[in-house]
Amino acid sequence: MSNAHIRACDLVFSWPDGTRVLDGHSFVIGPSRTGLVAPNGAGKSTLLRLMAGELKPASGTIQARGAVAYLPQGVMLDAQASVAAVLGVESRLEALHVIAEGRGAPADFDLLDGEWGLRERIAATLAQVGLVDVALSRRLASLSGGEAMSLALAAKLLQRPDILLLDEPTNHLDRARRQRFREVLADWPGCVVVASHDRELLNDMDQIAELQSTGLRLHGGGFDAYLRAAVVERQAAEQRVRNLRGEVDREKRERQQAHERAERRMGNAAKNLASSGLPRIVAGNRERAAQQSAGKARNVHAARLASVGAQLQDATRTLVEVDPVDFSLPATRVASDRLLFCADGLRIRQGDRVLFGERGLSLSVRGPERIALTGANGVGKTTLLKVLAGMLGPDGGTIRSGSGRVAYLSQRLEGLDPSRSVRENLDRAIPGMPANERARLLARLHFRGERMHLPVASLSGGERVRVVLACVLHAIPAPHLLLLDEPTNHLDLEAVRQLEHALSAYEGAMIVVSHDETFLASIAPTRRWELTADDLREIG
Repeated sequence: MSNAHIRACDLVFSWPDGTRVLDGHSFVIGPSRTGLVAPNGAGKSTLLRLMAGELKPASGTIQARGAVAYLPQGVMLDAQASVAAVLGVESRLEALHVIAEGRGAPADFDLLDGEWGLRERIAATLAQVGLVDVALSRRLASLSGGEAMSLALAAKLLQRPDILLLDEPTNHLDRARRQRFREVLADWPGCVVVASHDRELLNDMDQIAELQSTGLRLHGGGFDAYLRAAVVERQAAEQRVRNLRGEVDREKRERQQAHERAERRMGNAAKNLASSGLPRIVAGNRERAAQQSAGKARNVHAARLASVGAQLQDATRTLVEVDPVDFSLPATRVASDRLLFCADGLRIRQGDRVLFGERGLSLSVRGPERIALTGANGVGKTTLLKVLAGMLGPDGGTIRSGSGRVAYLSQRLEGLDPSRSVRENLDRAIPGMPANERARLLARLHFRGERMHLPVASLSGGERVRVVLACVLHAIPAPHLLLLDEPTNHLDLEAVRQLEHALSAYEGAMIVVSHDETFLASIAPTRRWELTADDLREIG
């Protein structure tokens, strides 16, 4: 549908606890690729759910013209489900099978609805997202996070929607899959709205929609163009605030000067009237006239000051002060000759599949090394980190751990209890942290006041990452080695910059899995490992 679009009018939405997310937002998004940006917790996922019809507004309207497919952030899929079940084609494939065998009933023909090329369309769609050799009977549990995300996207593409709503779709995807995904969107004929912090993906967009408390602002072009425009707009807004502050000061001076002049005139007039010999009634009339004139002048100055003051208030509101999260890490040092890990011939068996090849992996980590671990989806990067963290035992080979303390960040944010509050999760993870230190840490991560008592289930993806990072990185005593699996997933761009800064200053060792090359470059890795299906290679 070439005219597919989403229209909102005076859209208002609040959560049951009274938190206002959208307040009178009106907009139209037509058949184009639109990148939706805002800080974590601003309401991007909520807006997408409203567009998809999963949530209802408190007031106002939001309507989608055309068939909608929505891929939520961190989509939860049944680990035991087959690929065909996730794609939503199990029953139609069965109908196709029984018809081909000559056993088809009328209900099977109705279900298939003439789609005789279903298998070919499924294969083509899977190939689009890089899943060429994945059997339809394969269980989801055997797929990597990136493969599972690609499969979830393929399921939406098979629906042939007019409007595609995607929430952080490139999380967990390796570079090859990200490139394939960008190619899919480049050819998409309908309306696409993508909430993302993927800088490359956002630069492919036709427009950027910035979600603000005052509305949804649309900027033509990709993310870099949006950033340039935002800088110019902020500079103009700052200049307007400076000008209006100058006007307020000038109005105050002029009001004071006018008041002083009026006081002098009235004082002189009183003296003159006293010596003029005029009748008292005439003198009184003149005095009242002078007072009324002074009062009118005061009112004029007060009105002008109020007008300029109101303009200043409005202009100041447009300047949202940046209050960045602070990921500063506890101090730790690792001697250059300190052995943290030594492994030889590591192998892991997953069903009939052996990770790391028949010879297995051999590696060592010594001193404050910064290791970037890269590789395609499904080769076992997450599994390797779990082995190093002691969460999995190898099925072959040996691993020797040194005396250093290890902290592990899972890409699936394991370890949080969604039903407990932010503070309760932190208490559980770090029971020895003093109350005042805990409060300062949560405040640095923007969990102040009542926000620290919010249940984790109510948080956005980026906010959950901040909680996990607090629990993992601030363990007592401080870790010597950080194992970080896609730490930038879900974080907004400002939070990513702050994490880059914190990790750059960290003096311990780290192994970081990430498909964000900009992020990896910022932490200045001293070594780069590339994991393949049967080998671990030192590169760079």
